[in-house]
Amino acid sequence: MKRIFLFLLTNFAIVAVLSISLRLLGVDSYLSANGLNLGSLLVFALVMGFGGSFISLAISKWSAKRMTGARVIETPTSEAERWLVDTVRRQATAAGIEMPEVAVYDSPEPNAFATGMSRNAALVAVSTGLMHSMSRDEVEAVLAHEVSHVANGDMVTLALVQGVVNTFVFFFARIIGYFVDRVILKNEEGHGAGYWVASIVAELVLGVLATIIVQWVSRQREFRADAGSAALAGRDKMIGALRRLGAAQPEALPAQMAAFGIAGKTTGGLAALFMSHPPIEARIAALQATRS
Repeated sequence: MKRIFLFLLTNFAIVAVLSISLRLLGVDSYLSANGLNLGSLLVFALVMGFGGSFISLAISKWSAKRMTGARVIETPTSEAERWLVDTVRRQATAAGIEMPEVAVYDSPEPNAFATGMSRNAALVAVSTGLMHSMSRDEVEAVLAHEVSHVANGDMVTLALVQGVVNTFVFFFARIIGYFVDRVILKNEEGHGAGYWVASIVAELVLGVLATIIVQWVSRQREFRADAGSAALAGRDKMIGALRRLGAAQPEALPAQMAAFGIAGKTTGGLAALFMSHPPIEARIAALQATRS
């Protein structure tokens, strides 16, 4: 319940900040007596589209720690924690990035994630379930996968992609609403219910299409992070880690962090378009195909 409250509070704060920003920019009202002010609408869409995405990115480490209860290892208190920190440090140096924060969170499910606003201000976290159920070689491969996400700048890339598609959703949903209200319903007095209903419906439909695009990008980034892990830790170690994860079928992380976990839920049919991770079998096949 505490984590849900923090999540809701965070999203409320983001909406409040964006609303204040729009008012300061003078584009909080893009509807006028003469119709849509496309300039104001575009600024509105850009602020809402990129604003929410980058505010979420800016607070990603803070929110991830609170949603998972992750504990950052400041000073290792055991041999396992010391090995964990040393392994991430070695991999970060090899990948050419600053040392990320290293954390552990309590969960019986084997999983891990990376997040942060930039390559040099990141967080890499693993679950206690992953530490207990995997060998050192497999954990090393998982850590290399997450470090590769950081080195590849995946957090910023996905934020940019999300911002672009969000902008298009906000912009075109309101144009569609205006078209329905004025052209189809022929409302000439202000902006009636047709505008608002059509805008909401269009935003939902376009939002689904936008999600498909973002999730496709996320899946491609997973293949790239797997390849990065193979380079940092060894291909056989990464294949072994994926096989172990495939057998364990770990639960997905919270939606805000799912794209940067080591594994997520997989499914078939049209639902596969909304997966943040490719199927484990496809990831293993991709690694095996590059074996020299």
